[in-house]
Amino acid sequence: MARILIVSTSADDMNGHATGLWFEEFAAPFNLFNEAGHDVTVVSVKGGDVPIDKASLVKEILPKFQDARKALKDTASLSTVDPSSFDAVYFPGGHGAVVDFPNNPQVAGAIEAMVKKDGIVASVCHGPAAFAHVMIDGKPFVEGRQINGFTDEEEKSTGLEEKVPFLLETTLRNEGATFLTSDAGKEFAVIDGNVITGQNPASSEAVAKLIVAKLATV
Repeated sequence: MARILIVSTSADDMNGHATGLWFEEFAAPFNLFNEAGHDVTVVSVKGGDVPIDKASLVKEILPKFQDARKALKDTASLSTVDPSSFDAVYFPGGHGAVVDFPNNPQVAGAIEAMVKKDGIVASVCHGPAAFAHVMIDGKPFVEGRQINGFTDEEEKSTGLEEKVPFLLETTLRNEGATFLTSDAGKEFAVIDGNVITGQNPASSEAVAKLIVAKLATV
């Protein structure tokens, strides 16, 4: 049994657009991690109830994710846990992630703690916003790494490219990432050593399965 830390956004607004966590990107991995027998801790940037993007609360998916929804109530804040005591950290997305993950010392600290102990760093969709501007040993965390995340094409398709503080793909490419992409909206996950990323909501389960498989080898 491994210890997995899931870190959610606490942001409910993005330049006047109501937002939050994209629910399935949290819930599907949460279920898979628990089904695999791992010890899962859920925190958010500020603590408290996690804001959920209403567009992601599709009624068809809610029945199987009731436990996951309860886990988003009254969460502890990231600052109250020791990331180095976990084996993996996972950052789900939602547009809230581009608001409060970047330039966040606790988020960067969780990533650095995993790197130093050869733990797993994983994220999906807008979750890789956690990687933006993170420096480890004097260079960008993403430099030279194969990763992916919500593409510029996908962002433009949402009509929110003027609301996001930055385009994720462009930003991570500029920091030296080898940013791999697939067709918009299609499942696509990338593993590069201990870093696992997924492109969009459809990739959430694929990322979670790669995390579980990787944990079985360490």
